[in-house]
Amino acid sequence: MRIRNSVKAIIIQDGKLLCNKNEDKRGVFHCVPGGGQEYQESLEEAVVRECWEEASVQVEVGELLFVRDYIGLNHPGQARLRHIHQVEFFFRCHLAPGSVPKMGTGADRYQIGVSWVPLEELAQAQFYPLDMIQWLFDLDHPERPVYLGDMD
Repeated sequence: MRIRNSVKAIIIQDGKLLCNKNEDKRGVFHCVPGGGQEYQESLEEAVVRECWEEASVQVEVGELLFVRDYIGLNHPGQARLRHIHQVEFFFRCHLAPGSVPKMGTGADRYQIGVSWVPLEELAQAQFYPLDMIQWLFDLDHPERPVYLGDMD
């Protein structure tokens, strides 16, 4: 097996987080736009491409906010992901002027749309990774960790 790099865009406007709306056998869940880094592609280039593919938006990439591991073997509730080891890089991003999010033509197979989810409603919206929600309310907090560890 190999380790896969993945990029994610954290786009917050007016207290709402831009999310991909997904559905699988567990039901509806939300996560931020993003996906796998391609060979000879920088992390920033990957964020721009993934936001376009999944949410039809152009973004300006800002600072690296978080890094998390997802080691599937440690999360038995997700049997289909047990062989995955993914390192995810979460970047603060801003929509380019005139960008209006909508389902992208390169959306993942579980994606059914995009939505702006109020930060206060992320837990009820089945947002992943759940343990990251607490830090989204104050991204500039001086004690905000960058490395989040292995979390579901």
